[in-house]
Amino acid sequence: MIFDWSEYLDLAKELAGEATASAKPEARRRAAIGLAYYAAFILARNHLRDKEGHSIPRTGDAHRYVAEQFKLNPDPAYQSVASSLAKLRLYRLQADYVDRYPGLSGIVNIALRLSEEAIASLKSL
Repeated sequence: MIFDWSEYLDLAKELAGEATASAKPEARRRAAIGLAYYAAFILARNHLRDKEGHSIPRTGDAHRYVAEQFKLNPDPAYQSVASSLAKLRLYRLQADYVDRYPGLSGIVNIALRLSEEAIASLKSL
C-alpha cells in the first residue's frame, strides 16, 4: 500500500498537541525511524565537534562528514557508531522518501536498537 504522506501532518499536529485525531501507525513508525537516526547522528556530530574539535559542515554534507570520521577511526567503538549510523541513515531515507516500505514494523525496532547501540558507544568514548 502506498503511504499517505499527509499522515505526517496528522502526526505533527499530534506531537504539537494540536491533533483532533491520532496519527496512523505507519506515520508513527516512519517518524520513529527518523528520530532514532537523528538522536544518534546529532550526538555523534556533537562528539566530533565538542570533544575532538572538528569543524562540522553546516550543510547536508554534515551527514557524510560525520559518518566518514567515525568510519576512518579504527577504534571498535567508532566503528560501531559508523556501522549504526550507516544503517540508520539508509532506513531513514527509505522512511522519508519511499511510498511503500515493506517490513516497516520490524525495521522500526531494528532502528531503535541501532540508535541505542550507537548512543551507548558514544558514551563510552
